[in-house]
Amino acid sequence: MIKIFGHYFHKRTLFQIGLDLFLLLLIALISTSAHQTPSAPVGSAAAATFLILAVTMMALNASLGFYQRVHTRSLGQTSARAVLALLCMAPIILVLATRFYDSRSFALTLLAAVALMLLLRVYAMHFTPRNVMRQRVLIFGTGARAKLVGTALLKFDPTVDLVGYYAGPNEQEALVSAWGLLSMTNSLTDVVKDQQVDEIVVALSERRGGSMPLRELLDCKLQGVKVVDIATHFERTLGQIHLESLSAGWLIFGDGFSTGWVRAVTKRVFDIVCASILIVLTLPVMLITAILIVLEDGFPVLYFQERVGQNGRLFNVVKFRSMRTDAEKDGKPRWASAQDSRVTRVGRVIRKVRIDELPQLFSVLAGSMSMVGPRPERPFFVDQLTQKIPYYAIRHSVKPGVTGWAQVRYQYGSSVEDAAEKLQYDLYYVKNHTLLLDIVVMFETIGVVVMRKGAQ
Repeated sequence: MIKIFGHYFHKRTLFQIGLDLFLLLLIALISTSAHQTPSAPVGSAAAATFLILAVTMMALNASLGFYQRVHTRSLGQTSARAVLALLCMAPIILVLATRFYDSRSFALTLLAAVALMLLLRVYAMHFTPRNVMRQRVLIFGTGARAKLVGTALLKFDPTVDLVGYYAGPNEQEALVSAWGLLSMTNSLTDVVKDQQVDEIVVALSERRGGSMPLRELLDCKLQGVKVVDIATHFERTLGQIHLESLSAGWLIFGDGFSTGWVRAVTKRVFDIVCASILIVLTLPVMLITAILIVLEDGFPVLYFQERVGQNGRLFNVVKFRSMRTDAEKDGKPRWASAQDSRVTRVGRVIRKVRIDELPQLFSVLAGSMSMVGPRPERPFFVDQLTQKIPYYAIRHSVKPGVTGWAQVRYQYGSSVEDAAEKLQYDLYYVKNHTLLLDIVVMFETIGVVVMRKGAQ
């Protein structure tokens, strides 16, 4: 994993992005050289073509999940997304072609080249050899924490070869499977060398009383082996700060969790620009939605509800009304659930494609919300969750968002357990939020909306 502007990217993802940019540059140079005009030199034409293609293709590939390390899509599903990307690119290519004499030939050349690039992307996602960019990981520990790390690695990271578990000096009982236990006859340094380990994850249940062989770990690190603790491992690998591995000391003395005036100004400008553009683009959709709500269930069109914002301040979130007017006639707050009977027919549709969230763009302009941030919750639920989940209040140190890292990484939550899972992603965002991470979330939000994931 490589950290860029506070956010972790896998080496494979960066390789894929770099390869796509190289292919796009090659496509732009070849196409514009063959179809340049006397009035537009090849240099400026290639630069403009490459810039437009690069921005559009990167956004499409990111939103359609082509840069995900882990996915469960079939070959057919990935191919369908590639076709969708090509259809989205076609109008852009046709506009670019108008700058050249033989516009039809240029468009066909560019479309064929982009189609070939997308075909290569599908191939890379399903037929790349397993040994490419793989990493050998040893888990130092055999207790509950070590089992947690091993399970997560096997489930979420197919690029990792789990070498096994090496027991700490003070660990009495192994909770991991017997097949993964490494022999203790050799020292940790020798095992790392023999097994060609690339990274050690320290996941000891007990780290006091000489249980940490600091000298051996230092020797491993000096030999080029990465050594990370369990909290950093989950942060880098899964994009979350795992609650079971979290400590107050790690939060206080670690990096991140800082917001200077430059970041605040940058985020505010980003919010205003994005919200303004989206309001203009979606205004017809919002008008049609309002009419449909009135026709089905009458007024009111909008739904106002008190939520907890930055630093615990209360504000009213505004959405299109998707439930019956008597949804909480008993006055008792409750989470929405799958197939909720309180949701209207129009509401079911607008929830699926997230149209009900669009009025929150005006809250972004007003400054009570941001484009990207933790989902704002109701005071009733916040009081409950703060008592039951440690560190829950940390998510209120930033503005709540229309979308967020937790929203694009985890399905809709309707329980305390779901809230705890989403908090782990919210903590990652609060710790590492930058403009780059905001852009990544926005791109992934497009994919969530298009594929209709997670809504209820």
